[in-house]
Amino acid sequence: LRLDDVNIFEYPFLYMSGDQEFPPLSDREISNLKLYLEFGGTLLIDDCIGKSDFGFDKSVRREIKRLFPNKPLEKLPTDHTVFKSFYLLNQAYGRVMEKSYLEGIALENRTIVIYSQNDLGGAWAKDPLGKWEYEAIPGGETQRAMAFRLGINIIMYALTGNYKQDQVHLPFILKRQM
Repeated sequence: LRLDDVNIFEYPFLYMSGDQEFPPLSDREISNLKLYLEFGGTLLIDDCIGKSDFGFDKSVRREIKRLFPNKPLEKLPTDHTVFKSFYLLNQAYGRVMEKSYLEGIALENRTIVIYSQNDLGGAWAKDPLGKWEYEAIPGGETQRAMAFRLGINIIMYALTGNYKQDQVHLPFILKRQM
């Protein structure tokens, strides 16, 4: 799926990952992606390396500035709905633990871009034989499980929004922590 394709509007959630610098998006890709996000879509960006101001991160930040010149990426607080939409989490996870937080861009009261620098996709990846493609470091399988939980939370947030901000759901969420 290409960002300049009108078919992106058929999906509520887009996932973009990489591990190296990439060329600037075309003006058409920028305008289409911006419209997609403004009309209700959510974009998860996953940096597989996680080094700030290097390679993929540098390109992501360049394109975010083009998409939303007046809205820089900001740290999502640990009380953000994305950390409690299904599982209660207190930080960001992934295959690596470069950052303890996610970053995002909000439009009105909805976070439309979520940026992870911990290689979420790497924590989820399996080879054709069903074995884990990459080691989760430093926390091993517990860290991998938390990366899955964060992924579920992100998808739940993208599909349902802020409804879990209401404390009426807290007892049900707490039951899933066991």
